[in-house]
Amino acid sequence: MKTLYIAVILLLVGVMSFAQQANFHSFKTKTIDGKVFDLASLKGKKVLVVNTASKCGLTPQYKDLQELYLKYGGDKFVIIGFPANNFLSQEPGSNSEIKQFCTENYEVTFPMMQKISVKGDDIDPIYKWLTSKSLNGKMDAEVSWNFQKFMIDENGNFVDMASPRTKPSDEKIIKWITSK
Repeated sequence: MKTLYIAVILLLVGVMSFAQQANFHSFKTKTIDGKVFDLASLKGKKVLVVNTASKCGLTPQYKDLQELYLKYGGDKFVIIGFPANNFLSQEPGSNSEIKQFCTENYEVTFPMMQKISVKGDDIDPIYKWLTSKSLNGKMDAEVSWNFQKFMIDENGNFVDMASPRTKPSDEKIIKWITSK
């Protein structure tokens, strides 16, 4: 009985260790154009992950995100937008419509991914990892609205998050981007 007990504990420790070994770089997704995008290609960069929407009161944050990307984006920092229609149907468009909207209205050049779900039964695996402490090892961080921001370090670890109303130019985000 004692041997069985020890075996079960070792198995549980191994499973928990494996779950926490997965990080942001462990995932693949698709770009807004439908091409596979391996997040491992972002190793060495800080990543700001934002769930976006085109018909939200916070939609003007696209402008602020683009300015942030132009100022800090490059070898050490990137922003990734994930359009989502989880809040009051504020992102009803297709991927091509979303891309056109972002380009024409905000001249977005940071990477945009395909439209996904950021909560609920159909939550995308990336957002399941971002929002679950048991998976990301940091905190539970349920997505409360469009334009919630998740900060990922150069090694693919979840660092922190900022609320939807926190502007991309907020001191908290800038300090994180510019810290060593």
